[in-house]
Amino acid sequence: MGMGVTVREKPKGSGIWWIFINHNGIRKSKRIGEDFRFANDVAKKIEAKLVLGDLSLREEKDKTFSDYAKIWKNTTIQATCKPSTRSGYISVLNSHIMAVFGSMRVKDISRRTIKQFLQNHYQQGKAASTVNQMKSVISSILNLALEDEVILANPAHRLGKIFTSKRPNESINPLTRKELAAFLNTFKKHYPAHYPLALAIARTGMRIGEAIALQWGDIDFRNRLITVQRSFSNRVIDTPKSGKPRKVDMSKQLAATLKELKKIRKRETLKNGWGAVPEWVFISENGTPLDVNNWRNRIFNKVLEMSELRRVRIHDLRHTYARLMIQAGESLVYIRDQLGHHSIQVTVDIYGHLVPGGNREAVDRLDDNAPIRTLSAPNS
Repeated sequence: MGMGVTVREKPKGSGIWWIFINHNGIRKSKRIGEDFRFANDVAKKIEAKLVLGDLSLREEKDKTFSDYAKIWKNTTIQATCKPSTRSGYISVLNSHIMAVFGSMRVKDISRRTIKQFLQNHYQQGKAASTVNQMKSVISSILNLALEDEVILANPAHRLGKIFTSKRPNESINPLTRKELAAFLNTFKKHYPAHYPLALAIARTGMRIGEAIALQWGDIDFRNRLITVQRSFSNRVIDTPKSGKPRKVDMSKQLAATLKELKKIRKRETLKNGWGAVPEWVFISENGTPLDVNNWRNRIFNKVLEMSELRRVRIHDLRHTYARLMIQAGESLVYIRDQLGHHSIQVTVDIYGHLVPGGNREAVDRLDDNAPIRTLSAPNS
């Protein structure tokens, strides 16, 4: 490669690739790692910058990851991320990333260190989505160091396979119809104030953040429709995950339950002297929106134990809804619209294996413009 930029294996036979630069009397080297293609791509980019005079090859400063994390929090995510995304990114940064990388000089952070960090968290039980979020944060912060030419390549780019195997608890884990009935009956008997929320998720497939963000104005009792137009994520109000509102059908049972809940709210308002009925449908004892983590730990998990059911997540009620809809013969198009997936492929990827005949036949049926039925969920 010209311009004095070369890629070499060091030591020979080790499988570790380095970039060596010899330009205008300045010599530099950088350990890239085991990915030759990545090392070669980086070398080409460096060579192009040298040709254009966009790379100064100045001495690397001893800036730390923490230095760039502060800049990133004040600039990058403020301009590019939704409030809920910002909150999630900052949470994983403060809770997991800073303890390992905070004091490290960015030029000392290697691809192997990052990959091992992510794999360790995955093996310790962190969800794949959380680990991917960690990777995105690390990469975005190191991009700032790359722009400053403090590092020659971003070690978080093209890390290869991080998730070596799929953990059993990451597959969808829906309840059966019988299990769901037992679960909802336990809610109704022991935690009647929280039964409407559990029923709403089970009968609509809403995400928990979407359900607790519902306001009374979102509910059309006459047409039995709910408009899902906001979501709580990390205690921040945001748009639904799809980025746009959607309307979902209510079963007769759910509509009747929410009507009764509204009457109860009016009585509570008079009793507690709130002045006006809280706009939120599902509230805490003091009239404020529910906290997801608190509800999960204090209510949801206790009901699971009392029902003597296997451990499932709140999100598995969404999967339960989809499974029961498929068993009832509903089309994947209708299920996509109810769940708010941005494409039919997402629905097929998650639930296609539950459709009799397999994914391919399910997709083929979508091309036939089969009629889409409106579901009224049976009473539990």
